[in-house]
Amino acid sequence: MNAVVAAVAIMLVLSLCRVHVVVALIAGAIAGGLLGGLGIEGSLAAFNKGLGGGATVALSYALLGAFAVAIGKSGLAHALADKVLAVLGRKEVSGGGAVKWMLVGLLLAVAVSSQNILPIHIAFIPLLVPPLLYVLTKLQIDRRLIACVLAFGLITPYMFLPVGFGNIFLKEILLANVAKSGADVAGVAVTQAMLIPALGMVTGLLIALFSYRKPRAYELQKVDGSVQAGVQYSPLTLLVAGVAIAVAFAIQLWLDSMIIGALAGFVIFSVSRVVRWREADDLFTEGMKMMAMIGFIMIAASGFAEVMRETGQVKTLVDAAAQLIGNSKAVGALLMLLVGLLVTLGIGSSFSTVPIIAAIFVPLSMELGFSTLAIVSLVGTAGALGDAGSPASDSTLGPTAGLNVDGQHNHIWDTVVPTFLHYNLPLLVFGWVAAMVL
Repeated sequence: MNAVVAAVAIMLVLSLCRVHVVVALIAGAIAGGLLGGLGIEGSLAAFNKGLGGGATVALSYALLGAFAVAIGKSGLAHALADKVLAVLGRKEVSGGGAVKWMLVGLLLAVAVSSQNILPIHIAFIPLLVPPLLYVLTKLQIDRRLIACVLAFGLITPYMFLPVGFGNIFLKEILLANVAKSGADVAGVAVTQAMLIPALGMVTGLLIALFSYRKPRAYELQKVDGSVQAGVQYSPLTLLVAGVAIAVAFAIQLWLDSMIIGALAGFVIFSVSRVVRWREADDLFTEGMKMMAMIGFIMIAASGFAEVMRETGQVKTLVDAAAQLIGNSKAVGALLMLLVGLLVTLGIGSSFSTVPIIAAIFVPLSMELGFSTLAIVSLVGTAGALGDAGSPASDSTLGPTAGLNVDGQHNHIWDTVVPTFLHYNLPLLVFGWVAAMVL
């Protein structure tokens, strides 16, 4: 059996059996390394080598987490929660009422904005969602729906909008690697290439809104009804938060650096004394603690990915798919998308998947006669597949971090499985259609 297939299968089965994701990733990596001929020492060496890349990402999230904690300290999230509670107090609503859909729309808008306008990615979730859990529980909103809504907002913008994380994925990773692999991408409109796959994500969201529309009961006593949680806010602190967010966004666009933008926003909080200088250390520590579990899982995922690379069997997997393709573009597109899905499920990062598959998929696609636009769409979709539904993806880890504060939301069965079904299946169909018609 191919080592990559075996490693991903072991990791997914263990995760579905409620084994912790870090343990599942390590077990899958060792098993894949042994099957790939690395031996136990080689597997461990490759795993340890890969940890470095994941540590960089984890540190970046810790810094973004500090900015997110500063935003939380301004009271912006709690003010929002209080407004929702005020509306809830004035209206007798059920799980299908107007307040429910207002709340769902709000979370969707914030999730989308976290990829571009306020580029803190998943760092907003542990700050915004827990204060709203009381509202979600009182309305009996199915948290699987919220997980799908958040995943949509975390994934679709970088797939389609070339701003913020989308600028990195679409231009610096997707177009750059397609060009590096031999295709001429001059004049290619990357948003046009990814439009149809993005519509697949929209379709998945609409299906999720229908699937999880019915009320679902949770234990209200487990939820802290005090959304204030000791945070005091005023018009001044909310104004400072708005200015910090605007400055962070402007600097991110100017310098193309989310980290510098986040730090600039943090400085504004400090200068305005919303965050006092002597509190800075504690605030950074709090931000890092908030993102610790996500960071460790991403570090382990990076080690897993390095073991898969060292076995050399990603290329073997693609070569085996190429033999099955023959001269059929339809079969070729489907198999390439499936390979991308498998790789991303294991690695947990679409950003890391594209460089792995582009070097092999681009020459193969050119040989099959795909247009450059279709090649960009195919590689981009193959990379994005699996981001929703991977136990190690930040697009699933983030929603769980916010929704499971009271212990009533399971990462695998309430986030991973629903997002896999509602997004990967439509994305496969729409990605295949895009490759065939572009």
